[in-house]
Formats: sequence, structure tokens, C-alpha cells
Amino acid sequence: MYELIVLLILVIAIVLVTARWKISPFLALIGAAILAAFAYKIPLAEVASTVTTAFGNTMGNIGLVILFGTMIGIILERSGAAISMADALIKVLGTRFPNLTLTIIGYIVSIPVFCDSGYVVLNSLRKAITLRTGVSALATSVALMTGLYATHTMVPPTPGPLAAAESIGIADNLGLIIAVGLPVAAISALAGLAYASRFNKSQWTPMASDDENDLADLDYEQLRASFGKLPHPVLAFLPILVPLVLICAASIAKLPSQPLGEGTLVEVLSFIGTPVIALIFGLLSATPLLSGDKKLSDFNDQMNEAVRTAAPILLITGAGAAFGAVLASSKLTEFLSGSLSGLGLGLAVPFLIAAALKSAQGSSTVSMVTTSALVAPMLGSLGLDSELGMVLSVLAVGAGAMVVSHANDSYFWVVSQLSRIPVITAYKTLSVATAIQGTAAFATVWILGAVLL
Repeated sequence: MYELIVLLILVIAIVLVTARWKISPFLALIGAAILAAFAYKIPLAEVASTVTTAFGNTMGNIGLVILFGTMIGIILERSGAAISMADALIKVLGTRFPNLTLTIIGYIVSIPVFCDSGYVVLNSLRKAITLRTGVSALATSVALMTGLYATHTMVPPTPGPLAAAESIGIADNLGLIIAVGLPVAAISALAGLAYASRFNKSQWTPMASDDENDLADLDYEQLRASFGKLPHPVLAFLPILVPLVLICAASIAKLPSQPLGEGTLVEVLSFIGTPVIALIFGLLSATPLLSGDKKLSDFNDQMNEAVRTAAPILLITGAGAAFGAVLASSKLTEFLSGSLSGLGLGLAVPFLIAAALKSAQGSSTVSMVTTSALVAPMLGSLGLDSELGMVLSVLAVGAGAMVVSHANDSYFWVVSQLSRIPVITAYKTLSVATAIQGTAAFATVWILGAVLL
């Protein structure tokens, strides 16, 4: 119980110092990580290495992804491509349901792509659609976030559900997991969509932007007119589609069933489908959007601007990962898993353990990997050792891994910082949204279990 109380105090402290006293979230999270290390009695010799290793690993895993994604986003905004994409989508889907549009896009994109990367790549499109339709940016942010999150934890080949399937022993039937996971994730995404729609007309104050040309601060019609002739929609969509297609191709190539066999083709697809490399290709495909006599000068200016924009997001994301790593190194995860594993609640056991670990240490993927390893030996006693029982167990773990995204989750900071949502508002909206959609996903899994098992 001591471990849980410490966690609650630290989370409340982060909210207070960032929201009330306007302390930088980066400093608040690093401070919380160090205080947590002392409170959980982590050996002094390991404190610094735990913090710096987690920070460095996060920068290595998604740092360049965020940077290159931001570079693409800046070009899309400055060239008018984001406006062109928004117009094209609105022509097809209409202006009545912008949240649904973003939910569907997020739901599809996050099947092969990490939700962090997906949000970075799609944020410019989200801002343009927000301006085009006049709904609150808070609503579109929640809609895109939850759409991405739904398939990120429920549908292979995203690494989390793939690893869970391997640990639980059902990796040889990924087709069944995908077949059941897609509708469960759809219900989860719809729950997030319903919650996002509550904020369509919400009045809120975004954080100030260092970019005087930020789309979110401009009038749509004036902004559209300022670009003159907009880029063709095909060229506008290429910087987003190219990395997504490459990442999808790599995911297919690396499936355990080896649908493309082995050899040079698989090696090439795996390389160019690595998110960082794929985004470099996306950046290259964005350069034709530059126009005028000063293309090189404009490109250099926009890249420098992207570095300035991405820097605080990178620092905060890395600090959140460091906080989560300290929690993961403590006895908190052992306490939570030990408290929940013996309750004998069927599918609720993997869900509750995953939810507890997710809320405690921040990473959905780590939560899924850890929980699946913990519950695998219990499946027989829980009545979940059939093929369908194992599939539903994977999905229950995925549902729990959504609950709850907050200060120790890098995704929380990616969304809140890119969308300029103040920390206290993010807790009231983003964290609640993930709790709702995770609960909706588990309710669906539980009903399926009650009917089919």
C-alpha cells in the first residue's frame, strides 16, 4: 500500500507544480523520477543510470521519429498541403463529422504504426481539419488520440499485442487475434469518439505557441487564401502516405508466418520500413511541396523551426519515460501484480494487472509484455487455456494497457504538447478518454467471453 500512496502523491505533485505554479513539465517529471527513486529505496548507485538510460532509450526509439515527423508537419503547414488534405477529406466525408474522420484515420494508421509516431505525422492534418470545420481543437485531439490508441494495443502487428500473443502462446494464430481485435478496437475507438464529441464547442485556453504561423492561431479562410493555389491533394498526402506504406510493408514482411519469405526483399523492406527511415523518405517526398525561387533557403528555415518546435516535446517525452522507468524498477509493479493475480476473476485478472501496471509505469507495451508473462501460467486455473480463451486474454491485456495514460506515459506528453493542451486540461480529458476506451474494450471482451467460452 505504501508504494501506491507514493505514486498518488507524486502524480498529484506533478499536476500541481505544472498547472498551478507553471513549472516546466520536464523539470517536474525529472524531479518526480528522482524523488520516486528515493521513496522506493532504489539503490543510489542505480538512480542516475535508471533515469538517464530510460531518457536515452526514449530519445533513441522515438526522438528522431518526433523530429522528422515535426519537419514533415512544418512543410505541410507552410506549403498549404495540410489545407489541401483537409479540403480533400471534407469533400469526401463532409464537414459534419470531423471527429469521426480523425478517429477512422487514427484507427487505421495505428495498426502498423506506434501511436506516438502516428500522432506526430497526422497532427498537421488534425489542425487543418479543426480549422476547416470549426470544432474545438480539444475534440479533434481526443478523437485522433483515441483512434490511434485503440488499435495500438489491440491489433497485431503492433509490438505490444504481438508480444502478448507470443507470451500467452497464441502467436501462431495472429489471424484470429486480428479478426477479433479489430471489432473490439472499433468499439474502443467509438467510445473515445463519443467522449471527444463532448468537447466540440468547448471553450479552453491552449498553451502559447512559439510559432507565430501556427495553424491553430489563424482564420481558416484567410489562411487558405494566403497560399494562393494549393498543392494537389496527391502531392499533399504523399509525405504522410509514404512512411505509412513503408512501415506497413515492413510489418507484413516481419510477420512470424513470413508471407514474403526470406532474403534481400525482406531485409530491404525491414530497413526502409523502420519508422525513422520511413519518415526520412516522407520528408524527401515533402520537398516537392516547396515552391518559389528560394526553395533551399525556405527548406533550411523550416527545418530549423522544426528543431525548435520539437525540442521541448522531446525533453518532456524523455523525462516522462525516465519517471516511468523508476516506477518500473521499484516494488510497485510487484505489489500491484501480486495484489491482483490471486483474485480469480477470469478475464478481469489480465485486464486489472495490465491496467495497474500501465498506470504505474506508463508504457502500454511494457504493461502488455509484463502482464502476458505473468498471466500465462494462470490461464488454466482461470479457464482461459482454450484457443479462444487465449485470444480474449491477449485482448483483455490490451484493454488494460490503455488505462490510464497520464504523466508517466510518453504518448500523453506527445499529444498534449503537440496539441498545446495545458497539463490540468490534459488530465481532465486525455487521461479520462483512455480510461473510458480501455473500459469499453474490456467490457466488449468480457461479453465475448461470457457468450463464447
